[in-house]
Amino acid sequence: MNYGNVSFLLSAYTIGQLPPPDRPDIAFAGRSNVGKSSLINRLVNRTSLVKTSGKPGKTQSLNYFLLDEALYLVDLPGYGFARVSQETRRSWQGLISQYVETRPSLACVVVIIDLRHELKTLDRELIDWLRYHHIHFLPVYTKADKLSRNEQQKNAAVLDAGLTLTPAGRIVFSARTGQGVEELRQRLAAFASTPEEGSSEAPPPPTDPI
Repeated sequence: MNYGNVSFLLSAYTIGQLPPPDRPDIAFAGRSNVGKSSLINRLVNRTSLVKTSGKPGKTQSLNYFLLDEALYLVDLPGYGFARVSQETRRSWQGLISQYVETRPSLACVVVIIDLRHELKTLDRELIDWLRYHHIHFLPVYTKADKLSRNEQQKNAAVLDAGLTLTPAGRIVFSARTGQGVEELRQRLAAFASTPEEGSSEAPPPPTDPI
């Protein structure tokens, strides 16, 4: 997979605006300002393919990028930012929920979590919701460069426990140093080419996954 061969395709504000499901989708989800744009840019070796912003809640659509003519990278709106309107939040929730539950070509949701902080309720609810719907997901603990190696291991273990994961089920990542980027590329390529069967067990879904 040539991760440098990537281009912006479209922004979808409704499900009807999505491209045909003729390639696998790799979607990226995370709390506002968690480093989602920086992660995607690092993944594809670009500095500004995905625009970063100091204004949380700026992304309000599903932004599609075509990677190597083989799959779609989908930047989802950030969640958990309280200062957007209730109407906007409900719109995002409806769009993302419908997308995840109905998109037949969705191969994996990359769930981006800040390694520096304790597990947030919304992150846990999102992963529970993905488990319930048997959607493949890959947690990525980002901003690892802000911590020492010992702190990375300690914080990752706490997040693993909260999400009932093993270390093999997630990636520790830094957009600044490139830590974890090659592993992430390999894992996403595998999801896109030979997705595994979904989990056979799942907890009840949260009422509002985002």
